[in-house]
Amino acid sequence: MADIKSASEIARQKLASIGETTEEERLRWQYIPRGEKLAVRYLDKKLDFTAELAKYEAMVRRYVLAGAEKVLIANINLPKNELLRSKNEKVLDALLEVMTDKQKAKEVIDKIRHIFNHFTEQGKQQRQQAYESLKMQFSSRLQQAVKQQIGSVNGLEINVENLPQFKEEWQRTLAKMDEQYIKLLGEYKQELKDIN
Repeated sequence: MADIKSASEIARQKLASIGETTEEERLRWQYIPRGEKLAVRYLDKKLDFTAELAKYEAMVRRYVLAGAEKVLIANINLPKNELLRSKNEKVLDALLEVMTDKQKAKEVIDKIRHIFNHFTEQGKQQRQQAYESLKMQFSSRLQQAVKQQIGSVNGLEINVENLPQFKEEWQRTLAKMDEQYIKLLGEYKQELKDIN
């Protein structure tokens, strides 16, 4: 009959097969989460990011930066409202400040800002035009349906904007319009991750 091993024996065998952790692994495990927390605190409060980073020794600062950059990059989103716009600026400024290859970082951040400008300016016009077009399509379809049911639509006004079907279709249209921006933004975020 085979020996039955306890869970602790199995765990010890697995740990023995993994081997010793290196100093670099220990530093990464300890300081990357600290960098992530620092970035979260920076986004939530007025915090001098550079001063906080300076508190860490040069040897561990790169791990703190790696964690912070990860959180900062993840917090870059389409500027759909004023809060997101200001948060994006804060994130981009911090990234520009802390990334080691400032020239490459600036190039990518300029591309991101260009996307944001396009989204808020031309994109706003495109969304408004699409909204009006969808509203007209729904009104036309609704009038035809009512005309078939009761024969006349004279004096009958229906606000299609309040219909759940209209709202649902508008959300799908918006998502489709935003898709191109999100895809491009994702590519630029990846470029930022690849810089260091």
